[in-house]
Amino acid sequence: MRLFKVFGVMYLAAVCMAQDPLAVTSMDIFTTSQPSTESQTIYEPPVPSLYLQSPWLEVFPSEKAQLRCSINDSTDWSFTWYKSGTQVQEADPNLSFNLSHGAVLTIIAASQAYSGMYRCKGHHKVKGNSTNSDPLQLKVYANKPNPTLTQNPKLEHMYPGESVTFLCMIYNSSGWDYMWFHNDKEIQESNNHTYRIDSLVLSDSGRYHCKAKRGKSPFYTEQSETSTLQVSEPPTPTLKLVTSWLDVFENETVELTCDMDSSNWTFTWHRNEKALLQDPALDLSAGGSLLNITSASQALQGKYACKAHHEFREVTSVFSNTAIVQVYGNTPKPSLSKDPVLNSMYVGENTTFTCNVDVATDWEYQWYKDGKQLTVQDKTLQINRLSPHDGGTYWCKATRGQRTSTYISDKMTQDVLEIPVPSVALSTQWADVFPTESVTLSCAITKSSDWMYTWQRNGQVIQTDGSVSFGSDGTTLSIVSAAARHQGQYSCSGKLKSRSVSSSLSSGVAISVYGYKPQIILVQDPDYTLMHTGDSVSYSCHINVSSGWEYRWYKDDTPLTVSGNNYTISPVAIRNTGSYQCQAIRGRTTGIFETEQSLASRLQVEERPSANIIVLTGWSEVFSTDSLVLQCEVKGSKDTWNYTWFMKGQGIVNSSSDKYTVTPQNDPEQSQYTCQGIRTGRPSYSTKSDSLTTKNLLLKRRVLLSISGCIFFGIVAVFFGCIILKITRKTEDDEERPEEGELFLTMAQLKDRVDAACLLVDYITDTELNAPAKESEDITCSETTQLPVISQEDHAVTTESTDKPEEDGALLSFQH
Repeated sequence: MRLFKVFGVMYLAAVCMAQDPLAVTSMDIFTTSQPSTESQTIYEPPVPSLYLQSPWLEVFPSEKAQLRCSINDSTDWSFTWYKSGTQVQEADPNLSFNLSHGAVLTIIAASQAYSGMYRCKGHHKVKGNSTNSDPLQLKVYANKPNPTLTQNPKLEHMYPGESVTFLCMIYNSSGWDYMWFHNDKEIQESNNHTYRIDSLVLSDSGRYHCKAKRGKSPFYTEQSETSTLQVSEPPTPTLKLVTSWLDVFENETVELTCDMDSSNWTFTWHRNEKALLQDPALDLSAGGSLLNITSASQALQGKYACKAHHEFREVTSVFSNTAIVQVYGNTPKPSLSKDPVLNSMYVGENTTFTCNVDVATDWEYQWYKDGKQLTVQDKTLQINRLSPHDGGTYWCKATRGQRTSTYISDKMTQDVLEIPVPSVALSTQWADVFPTESVTLSCAITKSSDWMYTWQRNGQVIQTDGSVSFGSDGTTLSIVSAAARHQGQYSCSGKLKSRSVSSSLSSGVAISVYGYKPQIILVQDPDYTLMHTGDSVSYSCHINVSSGWEYRWYKDDTPLTVSGNNYTISPVAIRNTGSYQCQAIRGRTTGIFETEQSLASRLQVEERPSANIIVLTGWSEVFSTDSLVLQCEVKGSKDTWNYTWFMKGQGIVNSSSDKYTVTPQNDPEQSQYTCQGIRTGRPSYSTKSDSLTTKNLLLKRRVLLSISGCIFFGIVAVFFGCIILKITRKTEDDEERPEEGELFLTMAQLKDRVDAACLLVDYITDTELNAPAKESEDITCSETTQLPVISQEDHAVTTESTDKPEEDGALLSFQH
């Protein structure tokens, strides 16, 4: 019996080996340590229970699977794990053994290599090894799953109020929760594999996709493809006018169509937002796309629109655009307007006439000028570049169709004028200027201020810069400081301020700019450096270029109050000595231009030599001659002179000698005489001498000589009488003696004494002068004798030359 049991165990082992080689290595033959008896039994090893602790045996990369192995829920066992017959190694990082003795195997499905048949086997310290567990097949997919997204209905355009359903599917796996996204934002209210929108709105447009997850530490699938949903308002139908116009006259026709960009639409018509009712004057086509108003009347006018309705979907569009049908009863009169609104225009301008009918449309127009129809049929009559023959009277009228025609419009007159040419004028005084001078030109069109002007120099347009400026509207051009570049031919052209009218260029004004300041020349006439009092001198200031000069005069750099280019000094005086210069200026205020001062002309003025008359007839001759010899000399002059003698201011003929003899024959009236020196050199003449009156000059000298002799001999007699008296008289007491200084009495003392000789003579009348001469010794002098009173005319006025010695003891004459 014991042997039978042993053979039985061996047989079982052989059978297990045949089925699984691991069974041989893992099977133990249990025998009792007690002596064999007939009641001894064989211990059969337990079979481990292997089950899936995680939800799925089909997993995806990075997903986890957990297997649990147990024997009768005992904790005394440890376990070994096998995959496809190969023991699982604990060193694999994607495998982990949990709980005691490796009862739980956690597999991270890193790749398909972890797919296989998994078993476990238990080990007991006392009971030995268990048999292998039943296998569990683990499948690892190569990639994460991609959900499949579908949309129903799948339409390119959907409209508000319609419904749509999205379906998200993952095949060959289970346990998924679904996530829905709209424009990449998760939709929270659904985790089912379907997502339905029962009534679409415009905001539902966008991109939709889904993905799935499962497990506590969720494993996520890939994102599905995107499905785009476009929700828009139904297309708006387009209302079109088939006939020519919407504003019609009664009995005219109007035809309207309603169109959509897509098919499967029908149409309804509305007037003033109310559905059209049946009317004999209204004709609708099949489907309603065409509305024909066969006979217009004011009852049918209004705002027409249409709506579209989809044949297979419950979709209705909004109203189309509207068409306002207006029905008129009367024929209008067109209004005629003109742009610009000017009766007078210039040659070359453009003008446009407009004929307007303020009711209805699509009018054809007829134009008339001076009663003749023109070929233009447009609403506007445009005349480009007016010419003189375009002047005249214009009007229009309009027609539409075969039966409608308006009245004629009012008439308008158009005058066409030649464009005036501006004129350039020089506002400043001269056109030839010097550097730094200012120039102002003006440009104007006669009797009009509506123009602005453009300036040209030598055909080039002038721009404003620091030296050139323009007045208001360019009416003036001002050159502040002239330079060589400003030289040229200046002209201007005008342009109307409010219209595109430009005149031709004006005639030019030439502006010349000298390259240097002008040289001023001072001329003296006569050209003598030395002048004498009584001379006349003239200065003239000349500039050989340009005009408009004013002159300034200077003496010793001091301005003179003289104007003009000539300065005459007549007669010159000593005070006129100095250096003379002139300077030319022109312009006004800030635009004054000054030349350099001329070279100085030096003028030296000296006193003119004076002539003097000397009476050569001596005192010793006064009693022996009836004539007077006069001599003329120029005082202080060593030059050779000729002389001119004057009697009563009239020149004496043939009297050029320095001496002149006055006799009773040549001058019985005994006149006044003057003389003057003349010569060929300078000074060419002297001043006239003082006048000398020769009347009774000899007699007067005789009388004076007699008086002088009387006085002389009286003084001598008194002198000798005093000496004799002094000798013959006895010496008086010292206190009674007169002082020595009193020997000679003064004239005042002699006058007070009755015993003194008189030094005066009685007045000699003309009768007495003509009386026969008496001997000088008969002349007596008394205290009552008066001196002759001689008038200024009768006085001798000359003196003898101080340079000549006294001749024959002649006495000097008294000088007036």
